[in-house]
Amino acid sequence: MKLPFELSRRRVVIAAVAGLAVAATIGAVAAFSSSGPASGTGPGAAGRSGGDAARLAAAADASGSANPSAAASSAAPPKETGPCGRAASATPVVKVTDVSVGTAVTGYGREGDTDPLPMAIAATPDGGSWLAWLGTNGKVYLGRLGCDDKLAGTPTSFDGIDLQDVSADANGGVLLLTRKGECHDGPLCGGSSSPCNTMHMIRFDNNGRQVWERQVTNLSSSLGGYDNGARFVWWYQHHGRLAYDGSNYAAYFGVAITVQNGSCVDIHEGDRMQVVNSGGGIVSHKDAFEVGCSHSWGTRIVWDPRSSHFAMVCATDNSCRIAQPHPYRTVAAGTCDNTLFGGDLVLAQTSGYWTAWSQGGQARLSHFSTGAADTTKQTPARTAHPHLVTYGSGRMLMAWESGSSMAAQVYDSGSGAAVGAQFTIGAKDHNYQAFKAYPDGSAAYPAAGANSTSIRVARVMPQA
Repeated sequence: MKLPFELSRRRVVIAAVAGLAVAATIGAVAAFSSSGPASGTGPGAAGRSGGDAARLAAAADASGSANPSAAASSAAPPKETGPCGRAASATPVVKVTDVSVGTAVTGYGREGDTDPLPMAIAATPDGGSWLAWLGTNGKVYLGRLGCDDKLAGTPTSFDGIDLQDVSADANGGVLLLTRKGECHDGPLCGGSSSPCNTMHMIRFDNNGRQVWERQVTNLSSSLGGYDNGARFVWWYQHHGRLAYDGSNYAAYFGVAITVQNGSCVDIHEGDRMQVVNSGGGIVSHKDAFEVGCSHSWGTRIVWDPRSSHFAMVCATDNSCRIAQPHPYRTVAAGTCDNTLFGGDLVLAQTSGYWTAWSQGGQARLSHFSTGAADTTKQTPARTAHPHLVTYGSGRMLMAWESGSSMAAQVYDSGSGAAVGAQFTIGAKDHNYQAFKAYPDGSAAYPAAGANSTSIRVARVMPQA
């Protein structure tokens, strides 16, 4: 039976290897790593673009301690920054830590845009982290990491079938995750039935214990996914991200949209943004919306204190572009050839934003404010899924898959110019996981660990 629209024509599934990577030193860059086995690759799904990407995993040095290059050791001593006293060097230094979490972590799988996300990380104001991961038992786990990027205390868990993001503040933080819901009986006008789920924010305190929960979709006992007006999580792309304005949390995510069509219902795919206050109540916010981009993927959001707005971008096959939602404004024109993907969104140094995106397997950086990009730079990165994160004052870091590791490049967040040389991050890339920026100017990324019960935290230390 024919689906309401041919969303499958732009879905990408890339075969993944859950293993660990060799940390490489380039110039003054030092990597820290630990050893572990690599697992086999999984097949890509028929009918999805991107094909299969075989990835090799290699064993790395098991020392787990500093291993700076000769060039780095002869340079000026690094300066300690922030509450954790992390060393800031003239060039980026990578520190990789394998964290034993004690429970089985969902693997990377095919890394498709409808597949579960295994893990996420958030920076805390004191320099530590909250690390979240999706178990294999219908639970989302949450653990606190100290300044050494190792577990401090016992992780907690929450019911959840898919993890989306985690964000933190001085009093704890918020998880974004999906839970099981009800479909009811539309019936569907076409296509095959699939479970109907809900998206939730879970507020937790500094002990990792739940304070409140709030559904940001709209299912209830009287409104199922197959009822007219439902906004829910279906098989359609539903990845989401969180942003925090100092008081409220915003969730921006892909959503299924149910519309009556005579005696049956059609289910479309778009995106949705909801804002929740410190008490767990939905806020009627100027930036929130029920539906934004149509046929949306790569939903990214950031709080901009300069304009007092949540800024967002999506990738969409509505005119095939990178766009701002609600209302639609084109940021960068693309092509509907199954290779258009959004990366991440960060604040530019003075005004506006930078977004990383890819077309034809080539990553680009575009600067924009409230409309079309005024600058677009084609980078040397050959990738469908670039990651972008703020990296200290006046800089941003772009990273992408490079064999069994990641390659990275620092850019000026004002001009968009490259700063220094490319370097290697000894962690396995995932298409849709995110780096997070830290108050001390470092950035961290959660990745597959040495085995099924560990997670590798790759931290790019602050740059002086």
